[in-house]
Amino acid sequence: MGVGSRGVNVDLDFVSAHAGRPAAHLTRRDIARALLAVASGQALVAIPDLRRAMLAAGNPLSAAFWDSAKAALTGIEAGVATVGDVQRWLESTGTEPILITRSYFVWPEEGERGPVATELYDRLVAHLEEHVVSGTIVPDRLVSGDSDARAVYEEIQDRWLTTPLPDGRVPGVAVGDELDEGLFASWDEEEAFALSELYRVLADLPEPSCPTADLDAAARGLRELLAEPGYPGSVLKACAGLDGEPLPESDTELWLMVAAGIASPVSDLQEEDEHQFWDLDGELNREDSALAALCTIHHADWLAAVIALARRGPGVLASPERIARFVAESEDIDVDMDDPEDLETTEALFSSVTPLWEKLGIVDEKAILTPLGWWGLPKALERAWSPG
Repeated sequence: MGVGSRGVNVDLDFVSAHAGRPAAHLTRRDIARALLAVASGQALVAIPDLRRAMLAAGNPLSAAFWDSAKAALTGIEAGVATVGDVQRWLESTGTEPILITRSYFVWPEEGERGPVATELYDRLVAHLEEHVVSGTIVPDRLVSGDSDARAVYEEIQDRWLTTPLPDGRVPGVAVGDELDEGLFASWDEEEAFALSELYRVLADLPEPSCPTADLDAAARGLRELLAEPGYPGSVLKACAGLDGEPLPESDTELWLMVAAGIASPVSDLQEEDEHQFWDLDGELNREDSALAALCTIHHADWLAAVIALARRGPGVLASPERIARFVAESEDIDVDMDDPEDLETTEALFSSVTPLWEKLGIVDEKAILTPLGWWGLPKALERAWSPG
């Protein structure tokens, strides 16, 4: 805020060019956004001339708007205005979409909007402009803090976001779908890179042979565990995506499916109360906490940890504290862990991993890597990050 372009002549031509429409059709939002695009001091100096020019153009706006602009820019120049203050001022123009609506819809930041979000954002602005013209939205009441006017303003946007357009799209859903597609594409790209790095490092390491007897014993115990209710069976089933489906007959397939799921969980826990996980006033139970931790560990952390264990082989300590050190000191994978708190966070996250690894025989009761873990962990990562 207040650090926009310097040396720009902030006159009516500048505002019209910034908004992409002539002076006679400029809105409060157009003026506000143009003023915020330059340094706050420069914008403050420009206000009187802009006000006179708008009057001459037959589009004077209101005294309440110009007073609010002066107050907002003065706060920015003094360094006391927050991002929320500026956003609220923009919204008081009556045609700035609310950043977070009452129904918790969140618009992406301007530089992060895809084609769909950009189109629908502009359509909502136009929709709000129609309500200003009709008098349903009254900006001067918004800028004064009128709660009833604010409620109308918010309700109009919530209704528009959930009402199908003539082409059948529901705006809120369409924006969410585009965001999801972007996230999935980024995730797939990150997994592909992580898999290529895994192959690169493992190519220089000997491939262990499968300890068949250990795998058979671990698979028998795993089948029994998955048949039991509660932790840890519930978490392992969620990780592997085993929601009521028959278990694979192959012990190797079952073991690798579950081991891969720990590194890349397939599904959520099946809760009787779907809102339980999001109860911000409560505490996560052990199952939710474990699954949340697994979903939080970065690809780079998994890579650094598993490669370090693969290099050292059976008998190495694989406790959460030691794994955090492996990640921090990795020479194979570039992991940014300059802050001591990062080390503590990594240790805390892997504290949910090692108990599950023990159930699979990857580590023993003393958190020592076993021959089965040495053989299976790289294969589990390969499976977790392979397409499909």
